[in-house]
Amino acid sequence: MWKETRRKALTPAQVASPLTAIPYGLRHASVSFWLRSGVSLAETARRAGQSVAVLQRYYAKVLDGEEAKMNALIEQGLAEHESTAEGP
Repeated sequence: MWKETRRKALTPAQVASPLTAIPYGLRHASVSFWLRSGVSLAETARRAGQSVAVLQRYYAKVLDGEEAKMNALIEQGLAEHESTAEGP
């Protein structure tokens, strides 16, 4: 049914795209992209219409190897806090 619906609703180029091969392909790509871009789990879950627990169960592997990026964000936050705490 999905293949027939795709042919009726999409352009030939869109039908040929591997991103639309399954109904959730684009959704999965979007959620993965949001997480890799640093959008919080809570905000990504809200946008995807699911719980944080479900998001973590299915998308945790997307965040593997992100330790250096997350450490850099923490360091940036600490530096901003320290500069604000010191005042002008």
